[in-house]
Amino acid sequence: MRPTPPLTAVVGALPASVPFVGPEALERALGRPFAARIGANESVFGPSPAALAAIRAAAPEAWMYGDPECRDLRTAIADLHGVGIANVVCGVGIDGLLGTVVRLFAGPGTPVVTSHGGYPTFMFHVRAAGGVLHEVPYADDREDLAGLAERARAVGARIVYVANPDNPMGTWHDAEAIRALRDALPDDTLLCLDEAYADTAPAAAIGPLDTTDGGVVRLRTFSKAHGLAGLRVGYALGAEATIAAFDRVREHFGVGRLAQAAALASLGDPGHLAATVARIAEARARIEAIAAGCGLATVPSAANFVAVDCGRDGDHARAVLAACAERGVFLRMPGVAPLDRCVRVTVGLPEHLDLLERVLPEALAAAG
Repeated sequence: MRPTPPLTAVVGALPASVPFVGPEALERALGRPFAARIGANESVFGPSPAALAAIRAAAPEAWMYGDPECRDLRTAIADLHGVGIANVVCGVGIDGLLGTVVRLFAGPGTPVVTSHGGYPTFMFHVRAAGGVLHEVPYADDREDLAGLAERARAVGARIVYVANPDNPMGTWHDAEAIRALRDALPDDTLLCLDEAYADTAPAAAIGPLDTTDGGVVRLRTFSKAHGLAGLRVGYALGAEATIAAFDRVREHFGVGRLAQAAALASLGDPGHLAATVARIAEARARIEAIAAGCGLATVPSAANFVAVDCGRDGDHARAVLAACAERGVFLRMPGVAPLDRCVRVTVGLPEHLDLLERVLPEALAAAG
């Protein structure tokens, strides 16, 4: 038997790990499906009927690759945001776009700044590129923008990553605070602004687009409020020269034909999007009420999930998480202290939250 050829030095030094364990893997371990899948920040409310019709219509064409330029979809996105098509690039969800950003601006030894406990996929990409992560603790369950800027200046960061609204906590900063962060960064630092939850955020959190600033890339997705997580469609907005650089390394056929058709149709149904955002807000309020009924506090959220403070430490929260899973409810939680005192509940249908209301007190009791 021949041995595996040697990995690159960077990859060979990395642990064998993935950013997330999928609910399917957990179901296999439990030997049964979850009754409530409310942990992965998906939209259980589903896609627009127009998107479903577009998928059905495009299905016979699945033998063809999707348009590698995503021309029609990019045109619609540009029209939505009042920018040019050259200011838009599509990719395989925000996760895929993050990988492209890192490949463009970071390599072995490149300093990169992010929040300790922030979205792990970004860190996964940075480590795979050999970049050096500098992590700034959260402050009051929010990303510490002043701390991120200070660290970026101190280490000469090439990328600063911020999610606004935040994952995993759901908190947010207003647009003026984000603008101040941008102004505080060195001229040769890219601000990678992950706005996956822009559709569910308050208007004050999402500032106007400035396509003259080559040092900012803003990322959006169809995985959340649009309900198309299974198709993997995201896009980046930025200055023409910055967006043009994506063509050097991006996966040109990554966004499939059905995915492009569905995303385009979803953009054409703003009524469904508005109705979904309203249902998300209602479900967040229900989760907050369920937590309060158990004597638990929640972290204010502008996302499609709520972080529920279990009142103690990470070990206790992990016990609550496991007890919920045993009772058929899939949740997730932040990965580092002190954020890991919380479990994170994605919004769900009324019947999912009815089950949570029954299961959560039992899980808390089982966790001691």
